Amino acid sequence: MPRGRHVAAVSDVSFDLAAGECLALVGESGCGKSVLTGALLGLLPANAQTRGSAVLPPAAPGEPAVDLLTAGERTLARTVRGRRIGLVPQSPAAHLTPVRTVRAHLTETVKALTGTRRDALPPAVTAAAERAAFPADHLGHHPHQLSGGLAQRAATALALVGDAPLLIADEPTTGLDRDLVDRTVAGLRRHADEGRGLLVITHDLAAAERIADRVAVMYAGRIVELADAPAFFGRPGPRHPYAAGLLAALPERDFAPIPGLPPELDALPGGCAFAPRCARADAACATRPPLDGGVACHHATAPEAADA
Repeated sequence: MPRGRHVAAVSDVSFDLAAGECLALVGESGCGKSVLTGALLGLLPANAQTRGSAVLPPAAPGEPAVDLLTAGERTLARTVRGRRIGLVPQSPAAHLTPVRTVRAHLTETVKALTGTRRDALPPAVTAAAERAAFPADHLGHHPHQLSGGLAQRAATALALVGDAPLLIADEPTTGLDRDLVDRTVAGLRRHADEGRGLLVITHDLAAAERIADRVAVMYAGRIVELADAPAFFGRPGPRHPYAAGLLAALPERDFAPIPGLPPELDALPGGCAFAPRCARADAACATRPPLDGGVACHHATAPEAADA
C-alpha cells in the first residue's frame, strides 16, 4: 500500500475441498473472503503478494497438478478459469463487458468451453440461460439494462457453462428474491451432488445451512472455526464466540447483533482479533490462538458442553 504499509488481508488459511462437497465460507464484510477468491484465481491487484500453495489436482491421470498461487497468467487463463474453476463473481455487473449483450457473452462462453457447433449455439445459449433462471427474452439486453438480480443470474449462467470440477460462488444469492434464492441454491447444490467441488462465499447463513457440507468462519482475514454444517447449524452448534454471534444475529434466532465492528486489516491487534467484541475475553486473549481442533479460541465451547 502507499507509504510502505501492508494489509494482511488473508493469513494462515488452510482447508481442503473434496469432489462432491460444498464448503461455505462465511463472515462479515471485510474479513477477507473475496480476497481469498481473488488469490485462487490470480485476480488480485498487482500490488498483492501471496505465499503458500493452493493445489488443484490433475485434470486427468498423467497430468500435473496446478499450484494456483504460482501458476502464470497464461496457465490460469487458458486451462484453469472457466474450464477447471468456474466463478460467480461478487458485483457481477462489473464483470460483464458493457458493450456486449448477455447473449453475446453466453454465445462466446458456450462456444469456447463446450465446442458447440455454430448451428447449435442458439438453443445451447438458451439452455445455459435457463440453468440460472435467466429469462430468454432478456438475452438481448446489455449489462446496464439489467437489474442486480438479473446480472447475478447472468453471471451464474456463465459460470455453469463449463461444468468445471470446482465452482466458486461469491455471494451468489445477492439481489435475488426468495424464490430465486431457493432455485439458485438448489442448482448449486446439484452441481456438488454431481461430483464437483463447490466453494460458496456468503452472508446468507440460511442459504449456507441448506447447501453446505462444511462451514468455515472467517474473521479479520483468518479462519476461526471449521465445522461440519449439521453440527454447526444444529447441535452442538458453533464453538467460537464470533461464529455463535453470527447465528444469534439471524432474525429467526435471537436477532441480537454482535457489538462493535471488525478491526481494520492494516491495524490488527497482536492477539485474538475478536477479543474487543467478545464477552469471554481475558488476559489469555493477548496471545493469538491457533486453529486447533477446528476452532481458534482460548475459550472455545467444548463440544460436550455445547451439547449438554
